[in-house]
Amino acid sequence: NAALVSQAENMPSILISSAGAANAVMLGAGYFNPLTGFMNKVDTLSVATTMHTASGLFWPTPVLCLVDSADQIAAGDTIALRDPNVDGNPVLAVMEVEAIDVFSDTEMALISEKVYTTVDADHPGVAEFLAQGRTAISGPIRVLNFSYFELEFADTFRTAVQIRAQIEANGWEKTVAFQTRNPMHLAHEELCRIAME
Repeated sequence: NAALVSQAENMPSILISSAGAANAVMLGAGYFNPLTGFMNKVDTLSVATTMHTASGLFWPTPVLCLVDSADQIAAGDTIALRDPNVDGNPVLAVMEVEAIDVFSDTEMALISEKVYTTVDADHPGVAEFLAQGRTAISGPIRVLNFSYFELEFADTFRTAVQIRAQIEANGWEKTVAFQTRNPMHLAHEELCRIAME
C-alpha cells in the first residue's frame, strides 16, 4: 500500500466532490460490497429506474463519481482521486478508469426524480446532486485511506469487516442496522427494538 500511495502522487489526478469522497470511503470500508468502484451511465440509469444494476444486482441508489469535466482523462487511464475534505487534498483512492459518461439534462432529472422523488433544485439532496457535475468517471477503485473519518470519529468509525468481526466476537445472532444522519434518539431506538422483534 505504501508503494501505491507513492505512485499515486505522480498519477494524473482529479479533485472529486465531497459526496464522491464519501462514496469512496464507503467502497473502501466494505459497506458497498460487492461493488468495487463507481457506476457507469448504464448502471446508474438502471439503478435509478429499477433498483438493479444492468447485470441484475439489487442496488437502491446510484454510486457515482461526478465531476464538472474530465477532459484530461480517458478510459484505460489510472488516476488518483483527491480528497476535497482534507487540507492539501491528499490522494484518497486510485481508479482504473473504465468509462467517462456525460449525463443529459433529461437523465439528470430522471435520476433526481427516482432517487429524491422530486426535481426541485431547492431540495437539499437534489441541489447537492446537481452541483457535483454531469460527467461520471467510472471504474474500480483502490482506497488508500478513510479521509477524515478515522481521526474525527476514532471512537465509532469501523469498516464493515471490523463490524462483522465485533458481531462474531460478541456472539450476536441477530443484529439490526440503522442509518441516520444525526445521533440516535428515542424514536430511532424504538424503531430498532421493533426491527429486532
